[in-house]
Amino acid sequence: MIKSVADYNFSGKTALVRVDFNVPLDDHRNITDDTRIRAALPTIDKILKDGGKVVLMSHLGRPKSEFKMKYSLLPVVSYLNSKGYKCHFSQDCVGRRTKDIIDSVGMGEIVMMENLRFHKGETVNDPDFCEELRKMGDVYVNDAFGTAHRAHASTFGVAHLFKERFAGYLIQREVEYLGDKLLHNPNKPFTAIIGGAKVSGKLDMIHFMMGKCDNILIGGGMMYTFYKAKGLEIGRSLLEESRIKMASEIVEYSQSLKTVSLLPVDTIVAETFYEESPFKIVDVENMPDNMLGMDIGPKTIKMYCDIIDKSETILWNGPMGVFEMDNFAKGTNAIARAMARATKRGATTIVGGGDSSAAIKKLGIADQYSHISTGGGASLEFLEGKELPGIKALEI
Repeated sequence: MIKSVADYNFSGKTALVRVDFNVPLDDHRNITDDTRIRAALPTIDKILKDGGKVVLMSHLGRPKSEFKMKYSLLPVVSYLNSKGYKCHFSQDCVGRRTKDIIDSVGMGEIVMMENLRFHKGETVNDPDFCEELRKMGDVYVNDAFGTAHRAHASTFGVAHLFKERFAGYLIQREVEYLGDKLLHNPNKPFTAIIGGAKVSGKLDMIHFMMGKCDNILIGGGMMYTFYKAKGLEIGRSLLEESRIKMASEIVEYSQSLKTVSLLPVDTIVAETFYEESPFKIVDVENMPDNMLGMDIGPKTIKMYCDIIDKSETILWNGPMGVFEMDNFAKGTNAIARAMARATKRGATTIVGGGDSSAAIKKLGIADQYSHISTGGGASLEFLEGKELPGIKALEI
């Protein structure tokens, strides 16, 4: 059983809260996308409203176990204070000085500790580092789904040192949508749309989802490896030679199931990987030797959107083409809009993966889906059927 922050009164308690504030910064160290911070605010607000104290711990970037100013979490402190919170900063996440700062802060206030990954003990789940983190709070809360697939000190080791440990609202929402509404009890028909550049990171997910979905729709750069596995020529398109055999096995496996697994029937090809490159639409059996695939074509867009229109649960992970270039974003944008329409008629729509999320934000329709996962690698592993250490550690 996992307890929720909703079922606990944090009055007079210091809550050690793992959040995912690995936010993008510009050259002046200003936060350029506050999505991850805003996602954690409901949990923070609950603790503060109860009359508790919040001690935040997070990582930022990959500093490789040494202090680097560009990876400091200080910009988050400025952000939280600008939103009306009373947020203090500790230049470390362990040690006597950090504990003194936490003790000096009143209930209803926040302490943001410095980047966990400035210490090697974080990523190797060092027991002594866990013990030091344990001193910084009375109770433990994890609301960092994006790091739940890592058995690190702050997500796994330290959790076991607390008798009182809870899932935050964000983690609860992720588990509810990715688990209960998607994998365990989806409304049918259930369609998964899987794209992205490389097939290597998605094969396990495709294989796992095949036994659960009614339809699997493939797109993105990965589709050309599938074409090669089927004996088709792909010109100069992206290809993972080492994954051809596995892609072929997936195709054969799909034929033994009731799941309908579809590949695009047409594609947009270009002379070069460039926004203004000349391009044309071709059927997949007729790809020119001197061109490379950049997006799904109009026949495929119609075919995929027709299936989405008839689906009650839809998962989308990965763009259909090079959506960063407007000439090759039509497939991705069409899928995004079709899913938004599906949400309006009552379907459950779930977006997972950073590029898919970036695409819908670019279109300005990020609020038109049932759920957008913050997980990245965590959501991918969850959808591969793997147990996430950060979730497992919350069980009591």
